[in-house]
Amino acid sequence: MVADKKKRCRPDPNSNDETHHPFKSLLKPNPLILQTLDDLRSANASSYSSSKTITLADLAVGSTCREVSDLDLSSIPSKIELQMLKVIKSILDGNGFAFEVPSRAAANQLYVPELDRIMLKDKTSLRPYANVSTVQKVTITARLLQLIRQLCLKNIHVTKLEQRPG
Repeated sequence: MVADKKKRCRPDPNSNDETHHPFKSLLKPNPLILQTLDDLRSANASSYSSSKTITLADLAVGSTCREVSDLDLSSIPSKIELQMLKVIKSILDGNGFAFEVPSRAAANQLYVPELDRIMLKDKTSLRPYANVSTVQKVTITARLLQLIRQLCLKNIHVTKLEQRPG
């Protein structure tokens, strides 16, 4: 097989040759394209602002699922303190230090097509500190709860990239 030895060169961008830009005559002028994009963007924005956020209660999902909801800043430290009181009670009862976390097992997941989302059902699992396989996760969870509580009390907003171990 003999290779084609002709050099291929790029077309001259200044040439008006129809062979280089066969669809150029079909394009609309730039201002018209930009106006169409602006119209689409504003129509999309208005449909988002006028639409109500759908909740699991609105969908009447058959099994009980966990739904994440926003909390106001002042209630977050008390929620964290409540979790820590549960941990303290568990220790005092002789059950040790553990967190109850949502189970991520396949049997505890439900796909909700209206939200195009996989939801966790209400089953939980215990994450004990005394278990070698979960001790690191428990330690990280406790530290994150401590950091979140401090940030809420000081009214500081950070992203996960801003908190680096120092």
